[in-house]
Amino acid sequence: MRAHVDQRQAQVRALVRARGSVRVTDLALELGISPVTLRRDIEAMAARGEIHRMHGVISRVERPHPLTGATRGGPAGAPERPATQGGEGLVVGMVVPTTEYYYADVVRGARAVVEARGARLTVGLTRYLPGEDRTQADRLLSTGADGLLLTPNWDTGSPGPGEGAWTAELPVPTVLVERWAPPGHPAAALDRVGSDHAHGAARAVRHLVDSGHRRIALACQETPTTARLRAGYEAAVDALGLEPAPPWPQLAGDPPSVADRFARALDYLCEAVTTGGVTAALIHSDTDAIMLIPRLQARGVRVPEDLAVITYDDEVAGLADVPLTAVAPAKREVGARAAELLLDRLASGAAKAGAGAGARAGAGATEEPPRQHLELLPRLTIRP
Repeated sequence: MRAHVDQRQAQVRALVRARGSVRVTDLALELGISPVTLRRDIEAMAARGEIHRMHGVISRVERPHPLTGATRGGPAGAPERPATQGGEGLVVGMVVPTTEYYYADVVRGARAVVEARGARLTVGLTRYLPGEDRTQADRLLSTGADGLLLTPNWDTGSPGPGEGAWTAELPVPTVLVERWAPPGHPAAALDRVGSDHAHGAARAVRHLVDSGHRRIALACQETPTTARLRAGYEAAVDALGLEPAPPWPQLAGDPPSVADRFARALDYLCEAVTTGGVTAALIHSDTDAIMLIPRLQARGVRVPEDLAVITYDDEVAGLADVPLTAVAPAKREVGARAAELLLDRLASGAAKAGAGAGARAGAGATEEPPRQHLELLPRLTIRP
């Protein structure tokens, strides 16, 4: 019996050494054993320090980097990659919901900076699935990421009650991207880079006021951007002394389908124009605006004669039948600045570790730079 257990655990060690990391469920299928049996083996092996276990994934035990002390990936016996001031040899993990639409440019900006400094970018996708952000972060760490650019699946752009504390407990430098945490939350102490969506919404309202509109609506679905858009919109309406638009309708019961949400936006805008005195609207997102406009016109609301429209995101606003003025978050710059901040943080950590011996000898310690919260202002792209 003991020989059988030893043989099975030897198989596990060999597979983990060869692959770096593996999901427990996949490994149980491959070995033809039950998950319960495999978990017992994993517990025993982890207790002996032979493997590392975390959230449904097991990985090989890494050797500490001689400068930073951080664990590094690579086959057993492979030479360590030296960390340099420019970032050469480092691996940056990036967890994002998708590499399409909005985040395509965010990833491009990060990749350009990472590769320019001699590092490598690896990406994990969450597709907004619950818990997948943490799973992808763990996977990237298990395969050797030295630091993380992280966009957690927080529905409102910031963590809800009891949510997200794990982001502050990661063992490597981490920068939040297009996410924020309120004061007092553990993640508020992380570096972060994002767009000032409140400013973007307020900028759109100001432009519409300058064009002569006094009652302006906001139509947006519930996304991680919505809370900040609404805050900026409401602040601008108040600061500019505008007449309030009809309130955005709330749907009761179960979460509405995409079709229900779209129908709500269409009904709201039609009623806001015909009975609410609204003459302009900020619509999030571009795709919603492009789909809404012909339907508004089919119901007798002319765009822009009856309703001037500004969209938010500026991904496809210029491709509409009549190109639309849009607020454009600096997506590529957000990715680039986040990558620069993370690589600088990694470089400062290596420099601090390298200066440790001198500091102990009286040469003085190298202090860690202060954490940073950067918000980039969106641009307004005006189209005739």
